[in-house]
Amino acid sequence: MKKSVKKSKLSWEEIAEFCETLTEAEDALTREMVSRISDKWSLWTMSVVADIDEPMRFSRIMEHVEGISQKSLTKTLRGLERDGLITRKVFAEVPPRVEYTITALGSEMLDNVAPLWLWTAKSVQRFQACRAAFDDRGVQPARK
Repeated sequence: MKKSVKKSKLSWEEIAEFCETLTEAEDALTREMVSRISDKWSLWTMSVVADIDEPMRFSRIMEHVEGISQKSLTKTLRGLERDGLITRKVFAEVPPRVEYTITALGSEMLDNVAPLWLWTAKSVQRFQACRAAFDDRGVQPARK
């Protein structure tokens, strides 16, 4: 018996049709933002800053984003700031104090990504089963 595939609310055809109305620069930025959403650290970093719901210092963010290096966190925060997803405020103190907060745009992005994140977490056992079945076939997974 073949399982039926659930139809999504938006079709890829509708999405492609809308994207055709974008200028070349808008299309390029759209692709960059989708890459931002799917990179290793951005969503996690944004969710940490949003979850605390108060300005956070760099070191506190680093404590909560397990496994990130100082260099990667710096690069991630700069990218998020450039895209308007977080703000960075520098205080003229010695030593200088810097605090980060989520923006309305960043919160909106997280609200839209949250259902995908939850679906992924709820589906983790299915992913594990698929990986185990693949590995049992003796096929080597793609290298990163």
